Amino acid sequence: MKKIKKILIITIVVVMIRPILIGVSQKVGASLSITEGEPVKVGVLLIDFTDDYIALLRQDLEEIQKNNEGKVEFTFLDSKNNEVIQNDNLNTLIQNHVDAILLNIIEVKNAQQVINKIKEANIPVILFNREPLAVEPIKSYERAYYVGTDAKEAGILQAKILIDKWNTDKAAIDRNGDGIMQYIMLKGEKDNIEAKERTKYSVLTINNAGIKTEELESRFCDWNKKLAKEAILSIFLKYGNGIEAIIANNDSMAEGAIEALQVYGYNKGDERKNISVVGVDAIPSAQELIRKGIMEGSVLQDQKAMAEALYTIGMNLAYGKKPLEGTNYKFDQTGIAVRIPYQEFIINK
Repeated sequence: MKKIKKILIITIVVVMIRPILIGVSQKVGASLSITEGEPVKVGVLLIDFTDDYIALLRQDLEEIQKNNEGKVEFTFLDSKNNEVIQNDNLNTLIQNHVDAILLNIIEVKNAQQVINKIKEANIPVILFNREPLAVEPIKSYERAYYVGTDAKEAGILQAKILIDKWNTDKAAIDRNGDGIMQYIMLKGEKDNIEAKERTKYSVLTINNAGIKTEELESRFCDWNKKLAKEAILSIFLKYGNGIEAIIANNDSMAEGAIEALQVYGYNKGDERKNISVVGVDAIPSAQELIRKGIMEGSVLQDQKAMAEALYTIGMNLAYGKKPLEGTNYKFDQTGIAVRIPYQEFIINK
């Protein structure tokens, strides 16, 4: 009788413990599923392959893969700036049991839903470049992190370029001599932290330097060169050479603005017919315009440093290590975000 009781007790304990053990093994499984000698499989969800900055970042990740042959295998999926496509791509990565996900999220307002789906699959994820409006969605999953920049820093450095120009050659900007910088603002997206902070701090920093400003007009151009060109073609008809500066949230829009100005004979190399244009990213084509004196300056968003951070932290997460183990990276005050510093890009004349 006692033996029967013991057997019953052992059976009950095993039945009770089994689901717990299964749950634990499933939790650990994703971080320990990497077969020895096999590369870590990382799915990279990009907003749009044609985006200038994203294209450069992809190239740098491909270079990292090439230099680490057999260690990592990136799968790049183009979301074509479409949330439905990105969600389908995410489902594909989950079904393929990737070891980590790098997420250039399209709709930042829906970050919680996306992270919940990744959390259910227990796959580590790093959001990058496009920051959710709040930190809570990322903090809701212990294997989720963010790699990006300090958005206001870009605006501050844009302002510094214009402030330096104003202080060294005021007449080149203040053509009407009224002591006020009349500008056009070309913005990214309405619900994008980078767009908001770059816009806010560029103007605030100029004002804090003692320079009065007047916003003639601002337009949302969704980071797009074509939309920016169309906007400036229209705006120039209204203000003409009353425009003294154009502040663009990125280089693609800055280049679109310059193409529009050139239609009207401006920014073709003649300093007497030049409107100061600044952007962000310092992509190669913008650097060339700056060297030619056609564009005033840009702010370098270092995609090589971004790619290296994504690779290093992503590999740690895939292997179940602490995200910053063996690195020099530091989290900001949120405890989940790594910030890559911006750098000013100008040509000293």
